[in-house]
Amino acid sequence: MSTLRDLAEEHTQLRPADIDHLHRIAGDWQLLSDLSFADLLLWVPVDSDGAFLCVAQVRPTTAPTAYLDDQVGRIVGGPEVAHLEVAYRQGRIWREGDPVWYGDVPARHEAIPVRLRTTDGEAGEVVAVVGRDTNLSTARTPSQLELNYLTTADDLAQMIADGTFPPPRHPGETTSAPRVGDGLVRLDANGKVTYASPNAQSAYRRLGYASHLVGEDLAKLHRRLAADPLEGTDAGNAVLAALRGEAPPRREIDARGATMLTRALPLMPAGVPIGALVLVRDITEVRRRDRALITKDATIREIHHRVKNNLQTVAALLRLQARRVAMPEARVALEESVRRVASIALVHETLSMSSDEAVEFDGIVDRVASAATEVAATEVTVGMRRRGSFGVLPAEIATSLVMVLNELLLNAVEHGFPPAGEEGAADGAGSDAKPEVVVTAHRLRKQLHVSVADNGRGLPAHFDAERAGRLGLQIVRALVTGELRGSIELRNGAEGGTEAVLVVPLARQPG
Repeated sequence: MSTLRDLAEEHTQLRPADIDHLHRIAGDWQLLSDLSFADLLLWVPVDSDGAFLCVAQVRPTTAPTAYLDDQVGRIVGGPEVAHLEVAYRQGRIWREGDPVWYGDVPARHEAIPVRLRTTDGEAGEVVAVVGRDTNLSTARTPSQLELNYLTTADDLAQMIADGTFPPPRHPGETTSAPRVGDGLVRLDANGKVTYASPNAQSAYRRLGYASHLVGEDLAKLHRRLAADPLEGTDAGNAVLAALRGEAPPRREIDARGATMLTRALPLMPAGVPIGALVLVRDITEVRRRDRALITKDATIREIHHRVKNNLQTVAALLRLQARRVAMPEARVALEESVRRVASIALVHETLSMSSDEAVEFDGIVDRVASAATEVAATEVTVGMRRRGSFGVLPAEIATSLVMVLNELLLNAVEHGFPPAGEEGAADGAGSDAKPEVVVTAHRLRKQLHVSVADNGRGLPAHFDAERAGRLGLQIVRALVTGELRGSIELRNGAEGGTEAVLVVPLARQPG
């Protein structure tokens, strides 16, 4: 299904600013749909003959829908869109006409012209029409709640026609929550409550206000209820800003262990401020879970920090032990263990500074590569270079992969290049080539492809990776095929040297 922008750009001559305004309406019109108990369809004209294209649709959560089928992408002309044509050409809300039938569903048509305010604040031309279609199959005498919803919906519909709704969204506000069903409070021009829905009354009761809200000055009430005076002042000022015709950011009020989110919207049909609409939502449990997640996240980071410290302590102990060992083979084995433990500590150090269980792996590879050239027992100076990016990797992949790369890099540096002056020192890469190891990484089809290539002397004749007795290669094979569930191939490079090629799946594996 094409997006609103795709459909508008393909079928209309609307300007980018017009399409952006339609996006803002579609992002905030669930409020109007719920208050109206009606489906909303966003129609744009597609030719001079009166045809209209539906580019967006929303169904009410407070009433049955008038449309079982999706209308987006449908182009309609003729008598079926006569009401849209009137609203578009005359720039007024159309409410005349008899009910129509969609299959077995009777519905009432309304059409609301959509205007975009000019840069100087004047009402601009009509760029689209919102169809408001109500399912009449369950029509009955409306309750007080429904009457207040419908009255407020009519005010917002007029503001769409004026170009003053929806208000601009504040940075960081990605949704229009709270919604109508969470709790609704309507204020008059003086800021006094004229209606509060049962859910709104319950939300304020959790904050400690047990009386009826009707007649209360809401801005003053917010200042009294909030446990934090500054928070209460901000929430109260938000109500006053809405009464002045502004659209303040959402505010939270904490009191008596409960938290309530508030959103204040001005009501100013035809440009006349008549009060404000305040949507409220009890988010006590949401904030409790947020705090629990923050605590859990901090605990996990602290665990990674302690694991890193413990690994560094183990590495230091192994280093001390290596200095006291007389046998050269034992000393080399301990020094290799030190490097392996240190490479794992790098991952935990990065995770201790991360907000989730994932790491930017490029920095870790660069540090491991630098360490490999510094500690390798070789007389040859080998350069290290990385091409491509590993990107962000989950911790379970990063921990094993860093050990694999550590072994491959050390193996390439220590065994890929003969000592200076030894026969065959210049084989494979040419006498002028500087010894170098290149780590290449790229992602393809949910797989990470990695190669570690040197320009050294290449693999020995009849080399068999499966039977090689080196501990480092055994560790590599075990980690790649076991922990990473990938594959590895050791081969001679096309232009000489040795190349290790790894393919690691990035998708989570079962088991």
